[in-house]
Amino acid sequence: MRVYLPCTLPALTSAVEAGGLGPAPLTGYAVTPALTEWYASGDTEELEYVALTEAARASLRLLAADGAEAVPRRVVLAVEVPDGSVTVGVDLEERATVRLSEPVPMTKVAAVHIDDEYAVADVEAAIAALPASDGGDDDARFTVDGAEAHELMWYATQEIPDLLHP
Repeated sequence: MRVYLPCTLPALTSAVEAGGLGPAPLTGYAVTPALTEWYASGDTEELEYVALTEAARASLRLLAADGAEAVPRRVVLAVEVPDGSVTVGVDLEERATVRLSEPVPMTKVAAVHIDDEYAVADVEAAIAALPASDGGDDDARFTVDGAEAHELMWYATQEIPDLLHP
C-alpha cells in the first residue's frame, strides 16, 4: 500500500542515518475507503494527490513544532508498506489518515516530495499563521493556504543525499 508520511529535512536526515523511519506507530496518509467514499468522483491518481496534500499539511505542523531547527520546506515521503501494517479509519476528521504499526526501512521509500526553495517564504508565513488559523482567523487561514498553493517537487530516492547536502 502506498502511504504518504509527513516529514522535515532534519527528520529525513535522522531517518537516513538510522536506516528507516520510526519508531512505530507512525501516522501517515493514504487512499482509504473513507477517502474514496467521500471523494467519489476521483480516480486513483486524484485520491493519491489528496492523501499527499494531507501529508503536506501535517509536515507544516511538524515544521511549526520544530521551531527554528527545521528548514521551512515541507517534506513528504511516499512509502510502500504491507497492507497488514496499516490501520485505517483512525481519524474520522481526516479521511486519509492511517497508522503504521511497524517502522519503515528506507528501502521502502519510493519517492520524496519537497517544497521548492521558492516556497520557503510562504511556508515560513504559514508556520507563523498556524495558531491564528487554528483559532478561526480567516486571514491566517489564507496565509496557510498560500503555502499549500505550492506544489511539492518529486525526487527519486537516489537524490536524497543531494536534498540533505545541497
